[in-house]
Amino acid sequence: MRSTSQNGLRLVWVYPDLLSTYGDQGNVLVVERRARQRGLDVSRLDVRSDQQIPTSGDIYLIGGGEDRPQRLAAERLMRDGGLNRAVANGAIVFSVCAGYQIIGHEFVNDLGQRQQGLGLLDVISTRGEGDRCVGDVLADIDDPLGLPPLTGFENHQGVTHVGPTARPFARVRFGNGNGTGDGYEGAYKDTVFGTYMHGPVMARNPHIADHLLKLALDVNGLPPVDDQWYEALRNERITAATQPA
Repeated sequence: MRSTSQNGLRLVWVYPDLLSTYGDQGNVLVVERRARQRGLDVSRLDVRSDQQIPTSGDIYLIGGGEDRPQRLAAERLMRDGGLNRAVANGAIVFSVCAGYQIIGHEFVNDLGQRQQGLGLLDVISTRGEGDRCVGDVLADIDDPLGLPPLTGFENHQGVTHVGPTARPFARVRFGNGNGTGDGYEGAYKDTVFGTYMHGPVMARNPHIADHLLKLALDVNGLPPVDDQWYEALRNERITAATQPA
C-alpha cells in the first residue's frame, strides 16, 4: 500500500456527474468525516467524466447510476485507464450498483449489449429476467473481514455472478443481493469491493468506512468516534428489513 504520510489521505469520488443517482455521494462524505473525526489530514477530489482519473488516490468511491450513464462511465474509464493503474499501485476501490458492475469483467448495457468492464473484480453481470430487486437488505458480511452485519437498500435489475478469484462480500438474510439465488451479496478481493447496497451504504454501515481507512493507513485499529447517530439509523433499518411487509 502506498504511504499516506506526506500528502495525507486522498479520497477520489469517481464521476459524480454520471454515477451519483441514488445518493451514493454520501459514501465519500462519511469516509471523509470519519477520517477527520480521528484527526487525519484528508483531501478529497471529485473527478467528473471529462477529467482524468488520478492514480495517486488512496480510496476511490464509485456510485450507482442509470443504464446510459453507466455505459458512458464504463467507456470513459476504459479509455482513461487511471483507475486500473491506481489499483495496480495498491489503491482501494469501493463501488456500488452500476459501479459494481463496471469494475467487473462485463455487464449488459442500455443497448442490450454485453459491454466490457474494467476487470478489477472477478464478477460478470447480466440482466435479470424476473422482478426487479427492490427493498431493504440485511446480510452477514464475509467472516474474514470481521465486520458487523450489512444493512442497505437495493434497487437493481442486474444479476451478478462471482467468479473463483473473488469472494462474496456478504450472505443475505433478507433481500436479494446479487440476484443469483445463491444468497450472496456483493464481492471483493484484496482492496477492491463491490456491492448493490445503497442507503448510502456507508451511513448505514460506518464500520465499512473504517475498514477502508484501516486498509489505506495499514493499521489494525482506529481511535473510537461517536457512533450514536449511525447506530440509531442502523437499528431502524435493520428492524425495517426484518419486519413483514
